[in-house]
Amino acid sequence: MAALVATKISSIFSSSSLPAISSRRLPIVGVFCVLSFGVSNLYTSLSLSSKPSLLSRSKSIHTDTIRMEANNKTVPSIVVYVTVPNKDAGKKLAESIVKEKLAACVNRVPGVESVYEWQGQIQTDSEELLIIKTRESLLDALKEHVKENHEYDVPEVIALPIVGGSLPYLEWLKANTRD
Repeated sequence: MAALVATKISSIFSSSSLPAISSRRLPIVGVFCVLSFGVSNLYTSLSLSSKPSLLSRSKSIHTDTIRMEANNKTVPSIVVYVTVPNKDAGKKLAESIVKEKLAACVNRVPGVESVYEWQGQIQTDSEELLIIKTRESLLDALKEHVKENHEYDVPEVIALPIVGGSLPYLEWLKANTRD
């Protein structure tokens, strides 16, 4: 694949439509950016007409996701982020969430530094991040639980959908949360 991408890149830059670029070599930073950020997009855009399997692969990933949501052993699931002021608060909140079966698992990530504006001033605080895996249907109950058991006036509760993943894990998530 790397050889194909290199060939495609060299053919683009030696094109007669780009005479100023064809007489120069790419700077190392430019090559790094193309290789780091643009190779997959460049490869996909250059090869869509010659490689229809890329499109069908994308569709099959989406189909697997739909099939997982329709599976009676899983439920629509989410990841919820909640920040807490310290380790003790994180441990206490995480344990209460799991005990109440509002989530199957809570990861505690120490050492998060948050920068935000509060009451007209920029604040910087060291916090712990809770990454909570739960059912989408439990979000309201989880928000209420966090509000009742959190030290902050306005606790962070941000939910993101889980669009795919390990089927056994998603089945476990369903089995370890309340209906």
